[in-house]
Amino acid sequence: MDIDEIQTFVAIAELGGFTRAAQRLHRSQPAISRRLGLLEQELGAPLFERIRGHARLTEAGRAFLPHAEAALAALKDAREAVRTLQTGLQGAISLALVGTLADTHIVDVLRRFARRSQDVRLELRTASSAEITDLVRRGEATLGLRYFASERPELVSLDAGGEAMLVVAAPGHRLAGRRIRDARALAGDRWIGFPPVQGERDSSGHILARQLIRAGLDAADLTLIDSLTAQKRLTQAGFGLALVPESSVRDELRQGLLVALDVPAIRTTIPIIALHRRNGYLSPAAKALLALLTGGTLRLKPRRAKGS
Repeated sequence: MDIDEIQTFVAIAELGGFTRAAQRLHRSQPAISRRLGLLEQELGAPLFERIRGHARLTEAGRAFLPHAEAALAALKDAREAVRTLQTGLQGAISLALVGTLADTHIVDVLRRFARRSQDVRLELRTASSAEITDLVRRGEATLGLRYFASERPELVSLDAGGEAMLVVAAPGHRLAGRRIRDARALAGDRWIGFPPVQGERDSSGHILARQLIRAGLDAADLTLIDSLTAQKRLTQAGFGLALVPESSVRDELRQGLLVALDVPAIRTTIPIIALHRRNGYLSPAAKALLALLTGGTLRLKPRRAKGS
């Protein structure tokens, strides 16, 4: 078993087919098939089912995938550790974060880091919380910043702060501008939220369901939408209420496109978590950035906005 075979297997798994894997790895499709065949021969089991031009992982393939990804991530770490030792340069750090967290608080932290580490190239990318977990796990991101802790045992979740969740509604909602002491006043309203994420008991979908139950609204009509942008648009149009991170609706509140409802029984805060691989290599610069991210600077506080 060699690195080329493992890279080939992971590329096919990620892209779902031999042709796209060949394009990514700049090899011919027969060369891709030969490498996979050697790997399957060594493991003694088929790793993919070939179905109408697509490749689907077999049970053996699903069992092998996390180990293959970990091996490639460890190899990348090893190269980075040796390069740092030989050159004394810190190289690049990749930070994957939820897009709504990229506000002035985070920008200030990143600006301070850039001033202190001018020889480091900081690469940023945005993704969903679940995607960030996968990026860090596969070694494609050095650090991650997401909502809620990851339950993946190969990752370390560190507290980086918290953010208030707001109940938002369309302008002109009958209870806008009033403190709603009894949440059952919202019994006739539909709610819009994320589907619960399997294996993550603290996902946004679970949080909404839990808060509704605590507020006595467990029978509420709930529409599940797997897009924050779509949730906001539907809420603006009056199709329901939503429970969202304050930073994600800051612009809409300021522009009067949404209003925040004051519902103490549903009010909550969600954790902001910094992730890194448990056994992954962290350069001194990566450790410094992690320290800044977890130093208590990211506690995003709700702001009074127009219509709130």
